[in-house]
Amino acid sequence: MRKVMTGHKAVAEAMRQIEPDVVAVYPITPQSEIAEYYAEYVHDGIVHTELVPVESEHSAMSACIGAAAAGGRVMTATSSQGLALMVEMVYIAAGLRLPIVMALANRALSAPINIHCDHSDAYLTRDAGAFMIFAESAQEAYDYTLIAQKIAEHPKVRLPGIVNLDGFTLTHTADVVEPLEDEAAKKFVGDYQPFSPMLDVDRPSTWGAFAMPDYYFELKRAQQAGMEEVPAVFLHTQEAFAKVAARGYRGFFEGYRLKDAERALVLMGSTAGTAKVAVDELRARGEKVGLLKIWLWRPFPYREVAQALAHVNKVAVMDRALSFGAMGALYNDVCAALVHEKNKPALVNYIYGLGGRDVSTDHILHVFQDLKEAQPAHTLRFVGLRE
Repeated sequence: MRKVMTGHKAVAEAMRQIEPDVVAVYPITPQSEIAEYYAEYVHDGIVHTELVPVESEHSAMSACIGAAAAGGRVMTATSSQGLALMVEMVYIAAGLRLPIVMALANRALSAPINIHCDHSDAYLTRDAGAFMIFAESAQEAYDYTLIAQKIAEHPKVRLPGIVNLDGFTLTHTADVVEPLEDEAAKKFVGDYQPFSPMLDVDRPSTWGAFAMPDYYFELKRAQQAGMEEVPAVFLHTQEAFAKVAARGYRGFFEGYRLKDAERALVLMGSTAGTAKVAVDELRARGEKVGLLKIWLWRPFPYREVAQALAHVNKVAVMDRALSFGAMGALYNDVCAALVHEKNKPALVNYIYGLGGRDVSTDHILHVFQDLKEAQPAHTLRFVGLRE
């Protein structure tokens, strides 16, 4: 079934097929239509979900935590300042090992106020304890919503998952998407088996306990152990998805014309589509360039990224957010991945697209040209900036 739909609709379609027990959500641009589409499904009786309209994003995640602890399958969505208000509860959801899946319509954080895309909201949450996936297209946003639900609920993981899709660029843009048949999607995700639900009176459990210094460290180590299970479960779930879909994903990232590349970009999100056009143009001129597009950002696939870039001479790591006072977060991840490599490539950090600034093919071509002459140095370079 090929349909034309926005990224909003694609995510809502995946949520409809998952049919969670509870969706608690508060509207915020550019996420609102995900909530609106799902509210229509509830109103029309298409899904039997308890839709909880709340007074804030903090309350949305709080309601999700209560419902998930009680034993329900739970989802939500947010963006930008909404996530900033919610982030306290994201840490709690992760610490309680609750498999809540959230769509994050990436949008710049204020101030100044801006409703357009960059990845500063995702960067804010990178250490909260949720695994994080970035989508390039509406199709990937749909697919990875289904995949994330299955990963989050895996008994070895039991952690929140965040599926990132670029605000407006993906959320509001119509594209051709090929969703699964309802039964195939439901069978892929499977039935939810909650772990020690709070309402199981035959097996009482404690939730939200106070941890003194003699327990807190071990509990956080156990949480880290769940995150360490994500990569293997991610790959296994990709394989399972390939058996029911007409497309398959392999690995933690997509390498586009990367195998013999001498110069390469590393980035996340919808800009990968623009970068592919630039790569093809330069390849047609005989230049050996390529792209590494990250899907799984947390946990970061250090070993695999190092292997994929080991043969490349120069790498431009492109961050769509500033980490004030430091290099970009993705750049630092790639640096850490390559730190033990004997013949590691020269790395340059580029900041691009803040506040929804358009990134054209010419901008990407400029980065590749600049990369020819760039010397490795821990200084930020900016793409598409007036200065």
